[in-house]
Amino acid sequence: MNSAIAEKKRLQTISEISLYSSGVMPAAISYCFKIVSRFINGESILELGPAEGVMTELLATLNKKITIVEGSSTFCDDLRKRFPQAEIVNALFEEFNPTVKFDTIILGHVLEHVNDPVDILSRAKNWLKPDVGHIFAAVPNAHSLHRQAAVVMGILTAEDTLNEMDVHHGHRRVFNPESFQEAFHVAGLNIEVFGGYWLKPVANKQIEDTWTPQMVEAFMQLGERFPDIAGEIYIVASHNTGG
Repeated sequence: MNSAIAEKKRLQTISEISLYSSGVMPAAISYCFKIVSRFINGESILELGPAEGVMTELLATLNKKITIVEGSSTFCDDLRKRFPQAEIVNALFEEFNPTVKFDTIILGHVLEHVNDPVDILSRAKNWLKPDVGHIFAAVPNAHSLHRQAAVVMGILTAEDTLNEMDVHHGHRRVFNPESFQEAFHVAGLNIEVFGGYWLKPVANKQIEDTWTPQMVEAFMQLGERFPDIAGEIYIVASHNTGG
């Protein structure tokens, strides 16, 4: 079995058990949308790896031209039904070869999944409009308070050890702020903004069992104040005009 077929099979298996549309995750994705909305300019959006389309549903309210690239055929079939106005491409990112460039490229919880994050960022740079385009990427943070606590308690051997949910969702790595930014630098991108959201002292299940929506919102906001230890970190990047 060649690598592309194997990867698509892997993504198909993951899509059958994905949990991004359940529990507290929609609240996190909704807050991520609030952040990415600050940086969307122009009329075209490329969303990579939307999974169940929680972010896509919010992006659709902006009335922009949306192109989606998703490796799971199951997710693509559902996305086509829900977003007939969008262009849905069922392909690996490595197979995608657009004929146009985009104003905004969004990678929400993507780079922790792929084989080579620098390669994907380098490709995304080539798909981006050179003067006005922005790439927005968000990933889980290895330095998150809840992961640090898990190390202290002996649940994880290190902050970047894959936990149960990482394995469930097919994550290949957990970035920290330094390794996340390094991937962008190696890809030749200019980091305009580094930030975080969702100060997360405990795991999702504990949050879902005990927190009110008001608490969730408050801790989403607190993550912006303390990005280095937030549950999620993000980067807004553009072409490196320095060459």
